[in-house]
Amino acid sequence: MERGHLKNSVSGVMSLEKIPVNVMRFILTSIPTVPHLEAILLLRGAEDVQWTTEAVTKRLYIGERVAEAILQDLCGAGIFSRGVEGRYQFNPSSIELRSLLDALAHCYASQLVEVTNLIHSPMERKAQQFANAFRWRSDD
Repeated sequence: MERGHLKNSVSGVMSLEKIPVNVMRFILTSIPTVPHLEAILLLRGAEDVQWTTEAVTKRLYIGERVAEAILQDLCGAGIFSRGVEGRYQFNPSSIELRSLLDALAHCYASQLVEVTNLIHSPMERKAQQFANAFRWRSDD
């Protein structure tokens, strides 16, 4: 039983090696839920569109209050801006943040399970996963 647990945790760390450290750090510290990530990806995929809360609600299959809270969170994080008539648009506050979000989108496309597991893991486990992945890379 113990051996199987060790094998799963080691393979989990090895699969995390494919996620760049800066992206992993961003996921662990700045993406509280999968709908937050999905909102980023949705608006990033249509940068020229100004989204209403209702449109985001329908596309992400979440409630309107949840969608509004997520959109506000992402505005506060400098990822979205709020414009005319309360519409939201992908508008990262810096080139570095835009680059990081591009890398996040790439990681999610190629490492869906690993990224989702990072988001869903409890805070203590998230910190340990990040520390383990960093230590694993440092030993190379």
